[in-house]
Amino acid sequence: MQRAVSIRRTSFLHRARRNWGLYLLMLPAIVIFICFTYLPMYGVIIAFKDFRPAAGIWGSSWAGLKYFERYFNSYMFTNTITNTLVISLYTIAVTFPLPILLALMCNQMYARRFKKFFQVSTYLPHFISTVVMCGMIIMFLSPSSGMIPKLLSLAGIETGDLMGNAGAFSGIYVWTEAWQHVGWDSIMYIAALSAVDPQLYEAAEVDGASKWQKILAIDIPMLVPTMITLFILRCGSILGVGFEKVYLLQNDLNISNSEIISTYLYKMGLKSNQYSYSAAIGLFNNVVNFVILILVNLFAKKVSDTSLF
Repeated sequence: MQRAVSIRRTSFLHRARRNWGLYLLMLPAIVIFICFTYLPMYGVIIAFKDFRPAAGIWGSSWAGLKYFERYFNSYMFTNTITNTLVISLYTIAVTFPLPILLALMCNQMYARRFKKFFQVSTYLPHFISTVVMCGMIIMFLSPSSGMIPKLLSLAGIETGDLMGNAGAFSGIYVWTEAWQHVGWDSIMYIAALSAVDPQLYEAAEVDGASKWQKILAIDIPMLVPTMITLFILRCGSILGVGFEKVYLLQNDLNISNSEIISTYLYKMGLKSNQYSYSAAIGLFNNVVNFVILILVNLFAKKVSDTSLF
């Protein structure tokens, strides 16, 4: 056992001496990662303390699981968890398959100019900032001057104030999210399809395969590893619905369905200065995401050959 450890250590030192230039290039990134990602993690201690800024983290008294129990017993616990899961699962159900379909569609386009135009036009919304995007959504859905309510009214459909309709919030969030990011998310799948050997398509054509049969027999199997990896990553942030967009679209009329964990955490921590309480909520959120990531990764590893680790 000791001999095996010694051999591995010698092998690592040999590789380090041989590739010292590459390790030197990695050093700044490693230092930045440690300084700004790992060292600040000691701050989660305040979730277990009655944190007072004047006393500092170590000077504040211990509170144990007081703030976790407070959140679990709060009426906001069920509300924030439910809203977060509804928006997150709805988002995955819509925005996970759409990039795959878009990539398969782009792969079947043979007119190069139209293909480039189509790809660029679907990528562009991704580069619109969240603030501008939310402003556009509010403007488009305005009941008095919005483009969408006016177009629907011409068809005899009265929408009312969509931004003030709590039941419509998750749909507005998810479908605008799809419009903004589906094109960009399809890049990974398009890159995977570009690695397909053209001889496979030629052989399929010789056998008389149709486009649909080529998609089922060649394209989709090629995308499966990428699909599994991205799905695991999506599941690992199932309670991590984006804060900025939800907060900017939130108002007093739709707050019953738009108050999620991240917006509630922001209001408790930065607005109400309840630092220990917000730290407890954030730690709970991250632990749940981590557990889900591990479980989904184990399941993927069991049913397929693809996993993160």
